[in-house]
Amino acid sequence: MSMIGEYARLTPDEFARALRDPEWAEERVDELVEAELGGGGDGEPRCLDVDKAWEALDFLLTRAGFPVDVVFGDDAIPGAEEWGYTPPRFLAPERVREAAEALLAMPAERLVAGFGPRDLAREGVYPVIAWEREESLEYVTDHYEALVPFFAAAARDGDAVLMWLD
Repeated sequence: MSMIGEYARLTPDEFARALRDPEWAEERVDELVEAELGGGGDGEPRCLDVDKAWEALDFLLTRAGFPVDVVFGDDAIPGAEEWGYTPPRFLAPERVREAAEALLAMPAERLVAGFGPRDLAREGVYPVIAWEREESLEYVTDHYEALVPFFAAAARDGDAVLMWLD
């Protein structure tokens, strides 16, 4: 089975409720995902997945000294069960703003500069088999470039962001 990095934006009211009621949070995120899959999402996406690029993103962002953990967030939703492989974690709105500013300031090319698939394979970064086959890091940079507008929209709207591995 593959482990997919997932994200969902929650409004400040939704986020406050999610912190009090993790079961409601899971139901709300399921509703958001379904709405977007069904084409019913209005405006910018409130959900995003980075497929299997999550660990490469985490590794490369950490290596670059990125100031916010946009892959695993700051804290877990209190009392939440696993949503797939991990319980949901979050970045509160102020941290989303910080992340959005840092993402906008770091072009994808800088993220992977001087690093290649063999380096990720040597470091054991998931999915190792992709890097052993020397697949292009464009897979990672494409997902990184999707994170930038996602976080920018969340920051603009004052949203929190939930993240988990499914």
